[in-house]
Amino acid sequence: MRTPVLILLTSTLALTACQSRLNPVNWFEGSGKSNQVVEGNPLIPDAEEEGGRSIFARDEIVAYVGQPVTQVSNVEVHRVTEGQLVMAVGVSSVHGTHDARLIARDGGVDGGVLTLDFLAIPPENPILGGSDLTREITTAVVLTDQQMAGVRTIRVAAANNTLDRRAR
Repeated sequence: MRTPVLILLTSTLALTACQSRLNPVNWFEGSGKSNQVVEGNPLIPDAEEEGGRSIFARDEIVAYVGQPVTQVSNVEVHRVTEGQLVMAVGVSSVHGTHDARLIARDGGVDGGVLTLDFLAIPPENPILGGSDLTREITTAVVLTDQQMAGVRTIRVAAANNTLDRRAR
């Protein structure tokens, strides 16, 4: 009794994997394929229906509210195709700090020095303590050759210290 049931189950599983009329799933479907023609790309919404906006678009622009991290521990500058990649590692005073950014100061280049502020958003419920390794934050920014015009030194500033690196 076990052998016929096992053979029946195995053959049913094998037939449901194929796209033929022997597939039991296809026995009770409609008469055939639909010849419906779709104009345009069905994955892109029509401008009239959605107002031309994506369903993921934000209604308002949220201002960045980052605060300076406590300390900058390492800064590296690498030459890339677009210009210079500035990568910085900092230590926050609390766990959970996120969305770290390197933002150039409004003054621009001052005497060949470009100053970048190391900012991050602290959590709503900060957790104090832990070693510096558990509170490390890494971020990077690519500066184009136009932004690097006249820059000899890149300075990354945190709340307690700054680190300078020579532009390549």
